[in-house]
Amino acid sequence: MPDFSSIRNSLDDSKNFSDLTGSPYYNDAIYERFSDEEYKRRHSLLREYMKKQGYDCLIVCGGPNHWSTCYGVGWLTGHYTEWHSMAVYLVFPLNAEPTLIYSMGGTHIEAVRRYSFVKDVRHSKKGKFGEVIAQILKEIGLTQGRIGITECDSRFHEFMPVNHYLTLVKELPNVRFELIKGPFHELWCIKSQEELDAIERAAKICDVALQALIESAKPGVKEYELKATVAKTILERGANYNFIIIGSTPMSNPNLVFGNPYPSGRKIQEGDIIINEIAVEYKGFQAQIGSPVCVGKPLPSVIKFFNEIVLEGFNTIREQLKPGNTLEDVRRAAQFFRRKGYQSRPLVLHGLGVSSEGPEVNIDKVEAEEYEFVLKPNMTLMLEPNPITPDGRFGIFLGHPFVITKDGNRKLTDFPLELSIAH
Repeated sequence: MPDFSSIRNSLDDSKNFSDLTGSPYYNDAIYERFSDEEYKRRHSLLREYMKKQGYDCLIVCGGPNHWSTCYGVGWLTGHYTEWHSMAVYLVFPLNAEPTLIYSMGGTHIEAVRRYSFVKDVRHSKKGKFGEVIAQILKEIGLTQGRIGITECDSRFHEFMPVNHYLTLVKELPNVRFELIKGPFHELWCIKSQEELDAIERAAKICDVALQALIESAKPGVKEYELKATVAKTILERGANYNFIIIGSTPMSNPNLVFGNPYPSGRKIQEGDIIINEIAVEYKGFQAQIGSPVCVGKPLPSVIKFFNEIVLEGFNTIREQLKPGNTLEDVRRAAQFFRRKGYQSRPLVLHGLGVSSEGPEVNIDKVEAEEYEFVLKPNMTLMLEPNPITPDGRFGIFLGHPFVITKDGNRKLTDFPLELSIAH
């Protein structure tokens, strides 16, 4: 690619502009990122995995959706956000330096180079990702051997688009390409101190965002206006939001068991209860919070439901969050709601990392890998029971992030476990 000094007077040439590198653009940009030592630790963990599994190279994939947030690509490079393509890639050889393949050229890719830990960043040549990956593999002599392709999204186990894959197979017929599950969740299941610090920072921003929602929840305000307030609060603190769920319903005649993933134009009214969940992403790691907000004085029936069912159930499950206990212990504790004559959304607890992820504890089953079935220090979890009344018309979501400590658990948010009132 041409250096900026050789093309600075011909930036109106499309190829020159797309291929530019070494420009002075964004040299004074400031990004909060993990230390070089932390990224080196992650790269070392991945190479240990590759040696054990016999891979010469991995094509690490990441996507833009909620479950991915660039997944392994973000964890290894610091490129957490993508909105120009269905996938981005990191070519990660066992015995050579990695290369990040970003969707756009020009000024966009120069910005990525300013915050990426990986220094070799190339553009996709207008979506020709397969060709660019193949070219890089040929450059480093990987025209045969065993190359793993990781998931873009570990939740739904989605991989790279088929056109990218078919191009690789065509260009490198002697390479054995394998679609592989993992390995990233296992590598970050037990968080480093820097990762814990990032999640805790996200949790503190959750506190402020929820408080902003409460202060803005006035009669006449639309649900999507509350979302805008929450988003602004998060963005002003150097973080991003993964989702903002807000739903409202009258306490006297409720018809809502979970917040609305797509906050609507419904106007908040006196006597409403607002059910919410907010996910904050900071430096590629996530924390979440959800706590009910009453607009005006809560009804006695709502107070009783919250105190005797929602909060008591939450604390009953929380007691099981300690090292050595299993996720089955957590599931059994969640039977509290049925014992009290109530029901709930199935999901009561899930893992927290780059997004909502495993393990999952549901009322009726546990979904977990063997390595995460027993709770261990520095695991991060989202406890989020959502009890529902017997008639199925009213539910309250209460959710907070926790880290497992050496002798129990610690709630990462400061927001109190109470029924909030917006005046």
